[in-house]
This record gives sequence, structure tokens and C-alpha cells, in this order.
Amino acid sequence: MGNFQGDKAKVRQILDAVRKDGRDALTAPEGKLVCDAYGINVPKEGVAGSAAEASKMAASMGFPVVMKIVSPDILHKTEAGGVIVGVKSADEAATAYEQIIANAKKYKADAKIVGIQVQQMIKGGQEVIVGATTDDSFGKLVAFGMGGVLVEVLKDVTFRLAPATREDAASMLDGIQAAEMLRGVRGGKPVSREALQDVIVRVSQLVSDFPEISEMDLNPIFASEDGAIAADVRIVVNFEQKEARYRPDEKAVVTAMNRIMKPKAVAVIGASNEAGKIGNSVMKNLINGGYQGKIYPIHPKETEIMGIQAFKSVKDIPGEVDTAVFAIPAKLVAGALKECGEKKIAGAILIPSGFGETGNIEGQEELQRIGREYNIRLMGPNIYGFYYTPANLCATFCTAYDVKGSTALSSQSGGIGMAIIGFSRSTKMGVSAIVGLGNKSDIDEDDLLLFFEQDDNTKVIAQHCEDLKDGRAFAEVAKRVSKKKPVIMLKAGRTAMGAAAAASHTGAVAGTDKIYEDVLKQSGVIRARSLRQMLELSRGVPILPTPKGENVVIITGAGGSGVLLSDACVDNGLKLLKPMPDDLDAAFRKFIPPFGAAGNPVDITGGEPPITYVNTVKLGLEDDRVHALILGYWHTIVTPPMVFARNMVQVVNEMKAKGKVKPVVASLAGDVEVEEAAQYLYENGIPAYAYSTELPVEVLGAKYQWARAAGLL
Repeated sequence: MGNFQGDKAKVRQILDAVRKDGRDALTAPEGKLVCDAYGINVPKEGVAGSAAEASKMAASMGFPVVMKIVSPDILHKTEAGGVIVGVKSADEAATAYEQIIANAKKYKADAKIVGIQVQQMIKGGQEVIVGATTDDSFGKLVAFGMGGVLVEVLKDVTFRLAPATREDAASMLDGIQAAEMLRGVRGGKPVSREALQDVIVRVSQLVSDFPEISEMDLNPIFASEDGAIAADVRIVVNFEQKEARYRPDEKAVVTAMNRIMKPKAVAVIGASNEAGKIGNSVMKNLINGGYQGKIYPIHPKETEIMGIQAFKSVKDIPGEVDTAVFAIPAKLVAGALKECGEKKIAGAILIPSGFGETGNIEGQEELQRIGREYNIRLMGPNIYGFYYTPANLCATFCTAYDVKGSTALSSQSGGIGMAIIGFSRSTKMGVSAIVGLGNKSDIDEDDLLLFFEQDDNTKVIAQHCEDLKDGRAFAEVAKRVSKKKPVIMLKAGRTAMGAAAAASHTGAVAGTDKIYEDVLKQSGVIRARSLRQMLELSRGVPILPTPKGENVVIITGAGGSGVLLSDACVDNGLKLLKPMPDDLDAAFRKFIPPFGAAGNPVDITGGEPPITYVNTVKLGLEDDRVHALILGYWHTIVTPPMVFARNMVQVVNEMKAKGKVKPVVASLAGDVEVEEAAQYLYENGIPAYAYSTELPVEVLGAKYQWARAAGLL
């Protein structure tokens, strides 16, 4: 059903007529014809010229029907006795026909009568809205929400990229706050999910087939257990189509990105012997970072820089060069970039600022033109450079960084890039890459996703972005990559109001952020809410094993922590194993003092020796009905922090050796010694946090969110 086919020729005919008239919207009757062509239910109607025709027409529509006079001379139909509501049979329809004609003649003897309109009456139901809108970054989107006046007040609407699949449509029905209303509340009957999925899929296909339909609203749609009928149709068109965004071929992207990120030779344009210059810092970082490939400093006058032979131009370099790092003023970049193109260098790392971000759009467009002409990919401009640790490559003016790991991070901002480096150093978080994207004149998030997708050194990808130049390209790549590797995104500008509200309801509630929220979810991307959260997830998600099921158990020494950890589970979409199976409950009770509490959380109380933690955690890891553990530790004299930490690592490793591998996270409450214990746990595969019940659960929640989206649970 995903590739539903509508009657395209019929729609094309209607749109051509609208275009010819120079209109930017369809009339209601035209809107209904478009819906008919795509099998979207609208009230059936027709004009009858006789009583017999009226009764036949009414019978074919199904009763009840409404009948109305059609006459250019009668404007106030009700006043003229020209409307009869609730006609229930073929006989009543014939009688009503005669009655309306008689009333009309009595009202205005010489009125020109075209006929009698027979219209299907919509029986009540839940009012919902299905719409479509066009976003600058994501293109065509389909929307669903509760209809009527509430749509603008509550903004309870959810979006997906069009065309949407039936699965997408099902997730939309569950994705609004008022989802319960559709399931039938207080004895009400549930609405037909199939019928609503049909409408969503068909509307999304229609706007994908006809890009000139810029906005569409079916509001209200009356949804009942029998089906869904769109009572009102609005379609807005825009025949001025933007040209499609340039999108290089995926294979070509990967080939170029591999040369850029794993170069055999790097040129530094603007290399310098003078401390404090950017060209000097880049050289220092390349050398001190331990890069083993060839380094070629480029300088108009010097013969050697930092003991390495210098060249006047990249064209003078004898061998091949993969990556060129630019550390020269903005006005000199274009000339040097042409030379890199002639030298067939794969990528230019454009550190200089003074382009799009300062209003120099023309300068930036010139770089893009040169890049395309010579097939050289551009990173930046206005960036700190990048790190790729497996190659010991620090192509940046920041500070060398050498802790290798499996998380690749990128940021649009230099400041955020520095925060990534600092956090990584402080927490000993290993990274495979840290990349600055800056103005994104060319290389953007989806190019990085394509590289990291096939990079064996990377297991998790985290990206900070302020905007996606091509949200649709990103979503398509992310959907595939996130099935294999978690993708985390911190989208900045969450609260900025979107562009001026569009003409339709759908447009009016399409706050840019809601679209990002829904499309990222549709693409399987984990959304971080803050910089700190993005960093914590980047650190924790890669070391947690993937859970095999949804049952989470909390084991805690502090009752208060247990309550907060339970709250955090609800906030992060985790399901506690409840009720605890009787036999498992009894097994836990064997290890807990009589005043402790089994159930879930399992509260072992604070005064227990280390063996109680060991026994209960071992039981949780052993039992196949338990899929993940959250530990709440309370600092006591009986069980000091490092004793707890060492015991937990030992029991987890012991069970791992027996093939029992489950995600375990820990929250540590206590005096400052718990900090060292948390770091020890983390370094041994258990994400642990001192003084926080939220962070460990957020990390576990993110791993679950990824596993569900990737279809691994």
C-alpha cells in the first residue's frame, strides 16, 4: 500500500486549469475532485433534475442525505424553504424534491432552478486534521492532529516526511498527545485506524506526486468506527518551483571523505614558523599529534617550516596530496583553492572566517563554484578543523587530542567543538573523530554520516547542528545509518519561532522545531536536549550492550533514589518489570532484610554489607526475564564506594563470562569518594554518575530508543 497510485492525469488537468487562471488555490469543488482522484473520502454529492433522479442518487449515496435548492436567484436557501435535512429513504427523497421545488416557486415565482443538490450527511465522529506543508529544508511533509478549533490552541500535531508509509501513518496516530481519544474514551467507540492511515498515506503521496501543491488541509475529517470523511478541503498551490538541491553521488562522497579523513599527505596553506599564528598551531598539532603521513607546508617565501621543506604552491609538491588545511586570510582563499583543484586534492579544510557568517555570501558562493568545478570537497569555512584519531590526525588549530575511542562528534560551532574536546579529555572519553562544519558551504551532516557509516573505527555518531541545509537528504541517510549505529543529534535553536506562520492550519502549527522533532524520530535519530546530554550520551551509549527486551529492574540501597530512578524511567520511556514474577520476588527476598522491599524497585536498604549488592545484582543478571539493571548505591560505612564499584565490576564480568550480557547503569549517592567510584565503574563498562538519578537513566533510555528504532528488540 506504501506505493499507492492515484489518478494523476485527472489531478494534472485540474492543476493546469488553476495555473491558467493565475490562481494560487483550488475551489472547494476542485479540491473534492482531487480527493476523488486519490481515493480520499469526501461527502458524496450531485445535482438531480427530477424526483426519480433524486431518490436514485440519494439511495446510491446511503442515507441520511441533505437536499438543497440550486438557484442563482435564491441566495437565502433556508428562508426560501429550500433545504431539507435528514432525508432517510428513497420515498422521502422524492417527496422532498417536490416539496423544495414547490417552496422555491412560492418564494420567488420566476426563479431560475438548476436542480436540487443531494449531499451525503456526515454522521458524527472524532474531528481530526490531515494536512501537508512544504518546508525549506525537509520538503514535503504530511501532518496529523486533532481537528476543529483546538488544532491551533493545543498545536497537537505530528509530522512525517512525505510520502509516508502505513507504518509512519500508524506512528502518527499514536504520536499525538490526544492519541487516547482515537481509541475511544468513556464508552465511545474507537475510530477506524485503517481509514485514517489510508488518508495520511494518500495525502502524502498526492503532495509528493505534485510538488506544486504547497499546502493542503483536510479539516475537519470526521473519523468514526466505519471510516473517515473529509468535510472540508483546502489546497494551496505554488507553481514557482525551487531548483532541486545539488546532491553528489553517495559512492563519490565516501571515496572523497575517505581521502580527506585518512589522508596519506596533508598540505598546510599558510603554514608559519611564528608562534601564535593559526598556520603555526596547525603545523604543531599535525607534528605533535603523531600524524605519520607526509606534511607539506605552503608559504610564499620560507624554504622550511618547523624543520619541514616548504613549497610556494601546492602545485610544486612532487607527490599526491589528499587534504589541504587553509590558514590564510579570506581574500586569498579562492586563488589557493583553484590551485588545489588543479592538483586534484580531495578536500579543503577552510579554517578562515569572513564568509557567509559575516554577510560575505558572494565570497562563499565563489568557493562553492570552484569546489564543484574541480570536484574538491569543502569543509567549512569558519571552522576549527577536524580530528581523526585512528590516523593520529589533528588537522586543527585547537589542541592535539589522542584518546582513541569509537564516538565520532561534529559541531557547527567552534565553541561547541572546544567543549567536546574538553569534556572528552576530562572524562577520558575516547573519540574516533571531532569535526567542525562551520558555514557548511559543502560538506554537511549527511556527508559525515556516509563516511562514519562505513568507518569501522566509529560505533556512535553525535552531531551538534543549528540547521540542516538539506534535511531530506540527512533524514534519508540517517534512517539507514541509525539501523547500524546510534546517531545522536543536538539541534540548536529549539525555541526559535519558525518562519512567519503559513496560510494554512498545518503551516501555522508547523513550528520548525516540531518538524525536526518528528523527522528525527522517523529517521531513528536520538535527540539530545542539551549540550551536556549530547556529551553524556556520546560517552555512555557506545559502552552499553544492546538490551534483549524491555524489562528493567532497579536495585537500590536508598529508598529515595529508588523513587527518583522510577520517575526517570517514566521520563525516558523505560518499562519497569511489573508485577515482579512471584518466584523472582521470593528469590530477591532471600537476600533482603525483612524491613527491605522487594517488588520493583528492589530496596535492599542502606545498612547492608557488600554481599547483598552482589547477590541481588547477580540474580538480576542471571534471570532471563530481566533485561537491564539500574543500580542505586548509597554510601555507607558498611559498603564504601570503591568496595561497591569493584564488586559490581567483578559480578558483571563474571556473568558476562557465562554469556549473560545486559546493560547496567548506576547512580551513586554519597560523599566525594563516590566520584572516584563512578569513574572506575564507567571505565569498566558501567555508565555511573555521582549525585544524579537522571543521567544514568537518560543514557539507558537512549540505548533503548536506538534499539527500538533499529528493530533490535
